[in-house]
Amino acid sequence: MASTEERFSMALHNTARIWRQAIDRRLKDLGVGQSGWMAIANIAKSKESLSQIELANRLGVEGPSVVSIVDRLVKADLVERVPSETDRRIKYVVLTEAGQALYAKVKTAADAYRKELLGGIDKARLQAATELLEELQAMVEASL
Repeated sequence: MASTEERFSMALHNTARIWRQAIDRRLKDLGVGQSGWMAIANIAKSKESLSQIELANRLGVEGPSVVSIVDRLVKADLVERVPSETDRRIKYVVLTEAGQALYAKVKTAADAYRKELLGGIDKARLQAATELLEELQAMVEASL
C-alpha cells in the first residue's frame, strides 16, 4: 500500500493533468490546443509583459518549445512579439485583440467548469485544500 505522501503526490499530479484535459475538451471548438490556451491564459493573467523565457518557465517547458507555441499563436494572430526597449535579445509576448477575445472565452469556460466541479464541495474544506496547495507551492518554489 502506498504511503500517504505517495498517494498525495500521485493525486496532485493526476488531478492537475486530468483538470487540464477536461478544460481542453471544453475548448476544442476554439481551434487552440492545450499548450496554446495555457500560454494565452498565462499571458493574460500576468501583471507585466512576459518574455518568451518567462512564459516558458510558467508553462514548464524549455525555450525551444515555447518558441514553437508562440510561432503558432503569432501565425493565428493571437499574440505578437514585442522587442524589449532595453535588451534587443528579449522579445515580449503580448495578446492581440483576437487573443484577448479568445482568453475571454477560455476564462468563461474555465470558470464554468470550476463552478460545476467545485460547487458541491464544502467551502471550509475547499479553503483548507487551497491553503495547503498554496503552502506546498511556495515550499517547492523556494527549493528551486
